[in-house]
Amino acid sequence: MLALKNINKRYADGTHALNDVTIRIPKGMVGLLGPNGAGKSSLMRTLACLQNVDKGQINFDGLDVLKYPNDMRKQLGYLPQQFGVYPTMSCRALLEHIAILKGLNAKQRKQQINDLLSLLNLSTFANKNVSHFSGGMKQRFGIAQALLGNPKLIILDEPTAGLDPAERESLNNLLVAISKERLVLLSTHIVEDIENQCRFVAMINQGHLIQHGNVDDLINQLAGNVWLLKSLPSNLAKGSFVLSQSYRYGEPIFRVFALECPSAEAIAAKVTLQDKYFYELKSQEVKNATS
Repeated sequence: MLALKNINKRYADGTHALNDVTIRIPKGMVGLLGPNGAGKSSLMRTLACLQNVDKGQINFDGLDVLKYPNDMRKQLGYLPQQFGVYPTMSCRALLEHIAILKGLNAKQRKQQINDLLSLLNLSTFANKNVSHFSGGMKQRFGIAQALLGNPKLIILDEPTAGLDPAERESLNNLLVAISKERLVLLSTHIVEDIENQCRFVAMINQGHLIQHGNVDDLINQLAGNVWLLKSLPSNLAKGSFVLSQSYRYGEPIFRVFALECPSAEAIAAKVTLQDKYFYELKSQEVKNATS
């Protein structure tokens, strides 16, 4: 269990990146959703012990993370959105270097590195310089180094960026499998991945935690209130609003939140996590506008 209480972080430019974030996060796959600049990376950097906070408490399985960050680092795997590599080191050599830093002995290093190279389809490229890898291969290397040492907490920032659909599916299956005995915190803009892979999700915007809970429970909160329309009526009922607009075969499709059927042409929709996400963002906009 990961517990955060009243976490606050304000940067030198005045940005209040984290504003009284309080949440208890269970073991398993957990999704972190929020628009750019919402505070996701600040939260992950804090949990990865890469920055201090202004105030608050973090506890992971009985460990005071802010007081003993080095103890947290020993059981942590972290993949940032962007990472650098030593330009002249091969994939295997760099994994060996990171494994030594994580405290693995020679037998553990050999076994884990070989397993991870195979698992992430990098065995053929083990002796090639990581700096020469394609974007997708570099991302797979980043995931491999995050998994070294069998960490209890794994933090992944946009892990499927640069992966093709088959690689993305393979990675998602891997993450679900390894999350059974640990906490995997997944930040991504692909809401469908979180809906399919995660049992728990936290939504953050403007530094505030705006919603969190089991994915099914959050989705069910909008059951019967999301509608599909090909065109919008001249006036939507008070309290109704457009959640999103997309296109199918070049024709617009509107997903609308409404307590009652908004028009004769409206079709009741199966609610998705993306609907709930947009609902929370728009509700916060309305709240901020009226406060």
